Amino acid sequence: MGKLDEFLFLVYQAPHLVAPASVMPLGLSMLNLFRISRAFYSFALILAGFIGSTVGVAASGDRIEVRVASLLKSDRIAVSKLSEKRLEKLSLAPKTSLTPVSRPHDFVNVEYTKAWISERPAPKGDAQWRCLAEALYFEARGETVKGQFAVAEVILNRVKSRKYPNSVCGVINQGTGRKYGCQFTYTCDGIKEVISEPRAFSRVGKVARAMMDGAPRRLTGGATHYHTKSVNPRWARVFPRTSTIGYHHFYKQNS
Repeated sequence: MGKLDEFLFLVYQAPHLVAPASVMPLGLSMLNLFRISRAFYSFALILAGFIGSTVGVAASGDRIEVRVASLLKSDRIAVSKLSEKRLEKLSLAPKTSLTPVSRPHDFVNVEYTKAWISERPAPKGDAQWRCLAEALYFEARGETVKGQFAVAEVILNRVKSRKYPNSVCGVINQGTGRKYGCQFTYTCDGIKEVISEPRAFSRVGKVARAMMDGAPRRLTGGATHYHTKSVNPRWARVFPRTSTIGYHHFYKQNS
């Protein structure tokens, strides 16, 4: 296999190889992944043709067409062997972390008070719930209950926005590890994240559980940003302020 063939083959295989780790979280079905791989490969062929004509790389057009036909045929054969039930499952994009488990009737009358929160059952959940609970603990445990719900709204509003990752953990950890690139200060301030106040964590955990189970987001007017009153970031002069709750101002990013 020549160097050009190796390049094209790797380009074709790349979407299949990375699918479990980085493509499926984007909400793509496996059938759509097949389509992406074909489009990606076609682009590589155009690029290869341009490179060949520019720098004189010798490549046989017939050989490339045979390889493309062979690879696409293997995809078609694989899909044709699947049952209708399996095809239907593959055609569905994976659910996001915001799919409500339930919407209890008492969410209609949410009270942003310690008394209401204290009556909620002990919180528990998956990794997405844990990410939200930790974010509320490190970002807003000193806030009022209403302020904690407001911060949770911002995070979930981002999950719903196409401008941000489509999972709670993805939103919270976006940019972590890059200097001045993190979205939530506690993820990159260099301070070890230790939960030393279990009662406070239990309270914000209940807030996180209620929000992920479908509690209404009606406090911040769809806000995607917030900051404490003690700072004045540049984006605060660009985005319209939607509300002020407790120690935080809230803003909505322009669509």
